[in-house]
Amino acid sequence: MLDALPELIRLIRSEPDFLKVAHIVVTRVPDILGCEVGSLFVRDQSTNTMHMIANDGYELPPDQEIIVPAGKGIVGLVAHRYEPLNVPDILANPHFYDHPDTADERYRAFLGVPVMHRRSVVGVLTAQRFEDPFSEDEEGFLTSVAATLSSGLSKALDNREIRLSAESAAIVRPERVIRGVAGSPGIAIGHTVLMQPSANLEAVRDRLVDVDALGAELQKLDIALASVRAEIQGINLSMSDHVGEEELALFDAYLRILDDDAIAGEVRTEIRESKHWAQSAVANVFTKHVRALESSKSSLMSERAKDVRDLGERLLHSLQVIGHRSTGALPKDAIVVAQDITPAMIAEHNLEHLKGLVAISGSINSHSAILARALNKPAVMGVTNLDLSDLEDAQIIVDGYYGEVVLHPTSETIDRYLELVQHDQEFAIELEQIRDQPSETKDGRRVNLWVNIGMVSEISRSLDRGAEGIGLFRTEIPFASRDRFPTEEEQRQIYREHMQAFEPRPVTMRTLDIGGDKPLPYFPIDEENPYLGWRGIRVSLDHPDIFLVQIRAMLKANAELDGILRIMLPMITTIDEIKSAKRLIKQAFDEVIAEGFNVKFPLIGAMIEVPALLWQLDSVCEEVDFLAVGSNDLTQYMLAVSRNNPKVATLYQEFHPAILQTLDHLASVAHEKGHGIGICGEMAGTVEGAVVCIGFGYDVLSMNATNLPRVKWVIQRITTFSASRIAKRAKQLDDAESVLTYIRNQLSALNLEKAIPHHEHPEIFF
Repeated sequence: MLDALPELIRLIRSEPDFLKVAHIVVTRVPDILGCEVGSLFVRDQSTNTMHMIANDGYELPPDQEIIVPAGKGIVGLVAHRYEPLNVPDILANPHFYDHPDTADERYRAFLGVPVMHRRSVVGVLTAQRFEDPFSEDEEGFLTSVAATLSSGLSKALDNREIRLSAESAAIVRPERVIRGVAGSPGIAIGHTVLMQPSANLEAVRDRLVDVDALGAELQKLDIALASVRAEIQGINLSMSDHVGEEELALFDAYLRILDDDAIAGEVRTEIRESKHWAQSAVANVFTKHVRALESSKSSLMSERAKDVRDLGERLLHSLQVIGHRSTGALPKDAIVVAQDITPAMIAEHNLEHLKGLVAISGSINSHSAILARALNKPAVMGVTNLDLSDLEDAQIIVDGYYGEVVLHPTSETIDRYLELVQHDQEFAIELEQIRDQPSETKDGRRVNLWVNIGMVSEISRSLDRGAEGIGLFRTEIPFASRDRFPTEEEQRQIYREHMQAFEPRPVTMRTLDIGGDKPLPYFPIDEENPYLGWRGIRVSLDHPDIFLVQIRAMLKANAELDGILRIMLPMITTIDEIKSAKRLIKQAFDEVIAEGFNVKFPLIGAMIEVPALLWQLDSVCEEVDFLAVGSNDLTQYMLAVSRNNPKVATLYQEFHPAILQTLDHLASVAHEKGHGIGICGEMAGTVEGAVVCIGFGYDVLSMNATNLPRVKWVIQRITTFSASRIAKRAKQLDDAESVLTYIRNQLSALNLEKAIPHHEHPEIFF
């Protein structure tokens, strides 16, 4: 029996059609366990009825649906109790429900185990035989099978692969709220426009051509390449008035792929040497590169895979001479929905009609999310439970604040979101009026509001929203937008543009923070556990050649300027790392001085992300000028939770009481040592997080520019005493949900609730 389990699990995981999976399971289970009946029931979440979707053993009329009413039967008892039930004789059990169509009273020995997904019962897997009770080994076997079924069954229900009873189906297109990742803030209400590729790389069949026909195939390739180049160049030109140079560089990267010394050259070789027609040569070469990139654990490599696939399918599209959707054909309330959204897919349409974006895959750092933020379009990424098969022209709401999609919203929900949009518009006018006012509490305490930034195009948006400095310059972004390491002069020019724009405000440059989910396309880092691997300062210290060039560029960029350069070291774990980095910074400084540049020695700070530093703060403070809390990674490491893993994403809670207690401790020690301390994680950009950090005494809050006006509005209307009282009480509560509820209630009592994006939202951060 147990020998058969690995093979059954393999079959379950290899079959994409869940109804086929269900049939495989219910037919194999009786064979393996030596019983007469195997069944899989699905729970209707709205009615709590149990619906048999697969069975082997019962003699049922064709198309007969077996439904166990809510609260009835042993199957219902399994779902209610969340645990396996091994019943030797069902007739002796008070919960026995005799369904008229099954004659299951003959099969007296019953074993049922719940199919659980994220703490909810989505189904029940059962086995029955005439007499002999099931053993513990058999119970363990069936439990293992049910656990393997859980995610597939949940996804099949979400995607409507499984349709339940007539009475359940009578609820036509019910409203559904589906969680994803907030890619770009804002709310959009509209109708879906599905973006499906017009050509499929995997669908092209290999075809050999005669030697005499190779020239014609190469000529077809040249024509297709020219067509796609012109298409990308046209998109680039149309976008030049909307985005900055870094975003436009995404399209330049497309064009480089089409060079003969890149992938296009490999296609040409494939035609000549393998004698394939142009379409299969394109499909074979591009598919090889896509799979290689997709096999990487890096999210950046995955994003590059999407770009390569998109370009390959455009080339294939051109070869197939298929007319594609014309530019500007979007309806006026278009929400673009696709498996993968590439920058080119966004840019080739009328941007005035584009209201929002939804991607099945992708993350907050995906190219499409970056472009959406640059265009101020609400976007939700990574909506893995969204099925594209039934979404054409469906009404949808995109909530880019909380990373949610509302599908088929009711009229009441639409009205509520329309009110929220109206509130946002009215509040935006009020926020505009305080742009140039100081960020100061009612009792006169100054709180520095700085921005997290990484692109030149973000400069004007940041200054327009009243940014008082740069609290986190993500230097890895200019590195990632190239296909090689940028030179010292290229880096200097980028850094200089930011420093000049913000002068005399302070600029905090984080040294190259790659690794984890941020390797460079030309410097891949492939590790089993990248978040605990070679990343941040560890890479820089192992490559002083890269580190010294970057520091020299930062120093030269600040030459002759009045702005304060602050260099921040990421992923610090040991005191020795700080000392080693300082020695290299001093070396770079001496070299720049020797070259005749008029530069000041920068302030040096450490990012507090690794929990080990919490017990070495005294020593850290002796080595640095300031501290900055990277709350995203600190939360991840303290709670042992990856926020990019949907299975545990609900456990990633920046308002966990342990995190709040840690933030309080950090601020206390920093101030005891006479050091300033800031926070630059996403928490700082929430109204609730800002109030808590002010209460703990943080000097700097650094955030996305979009969130800055809301935070300033609250700061101007709260006293230090009130913030301190809220923070001290919040850190004593038992869980993150209680913390957030308490903070919001306190803000409501102070008439500050309108600063929280639709503050009645019940699931924020959970």
